[in-house]
Amino acid sequence: MVTGKDRQKQLAREHHERQQAARAQRERIAKRNAAIGTTAGVVVVIAGIVAAAIFLTGGDDADPATAAASASANPAESAAAAPAEPLPFDKGTSRCDYVSDPAGAAKDVGKPDPKVAAAPAVMKIETNLGVIQADLDGAKAPCTVGSFTHLASKGYFDNTKCHRLTTEGIKVLQCGDPTATGSGGPGYRFVDENLEGASYKRGVLAMANSGPNTNGSQFFIVYGDETDTLPDSYTPFGTITKGLDLVDKVAKAGVEGGGGDGTPKQAVEIKDVTITGKS
Repeated sequence: MVTGKDRQKQLAREHHERQQAARAQRERIAKRNAAIGTTAGVVVVIAGIVAAAIFLTGGDDADPATAAASASANPAESAAAAPAEPLPFDKGTSRCDYVSDPAGAAKDVGKPDPKVAAAPAVMKIETNLGVIQADLDGAKAPCTVGSFTHLASKGYFDNTKCHRLTTEGIKVLQCGDPTATGSGGPGYRFVDENLEGASYKRGVLAMANSGPNTNGSQFFIVYGDETDTLPDSYTPFGTITKGLDLVDKVAKAGVEGGGGDGTPKQAVEIKDVTITGKS
């Protein structure tokens, strides 16, 4: 006969096993995705190198077994609930696929015109510290540049703050979220681009994401070559040509409260963003 005490021990053991399984699952995910994403940060150590890992979904302590059972209970319902995957750029029609993001828009300015120029451009970011300028590679990242052109024209970035600075392991300044929380986006997603042989050295401008093909509005500026240790998972779409010294000053001031990852102590406020064709 199973006593109440034995049953309690069994339940405690099963609970511990579920916790261990959940922890192992989170560690596997963290090791696979350690990088720059679009939510509040978690520090992950990989091969002795500290990298900042940020995820749109945030931490999830759900029991993996329970989640799997729930997902398999009604496959048709799960498939219907899954968000649409954006399609790659169509060279024949010069069209991009911008699909709705279930998370919604932090600042709703609509979706970009799917037909894009796929040509070089220049982006000028006016901040409280001065001007940061970048050459954009519209040929290799047409949907990314098309999206930024749309957002800039609608004033999406105006009066927003760069919400994240990392000074250890990877060295980036992250911006593009109107909420300044790391979770905000434009309400749509689009494909990863220009990943083959991607490099994240000083001066590179790239997209933050929460996984494959989840690009929105958040981007990061690389100010240190150490960041080139990142996996080729973040669309590089431009190169800073002016104002990188401003980012260096922000990095030198450090992170609020100390540490190597968090809100910049020196506030960076984006006043206006303009994008023009490159002659």
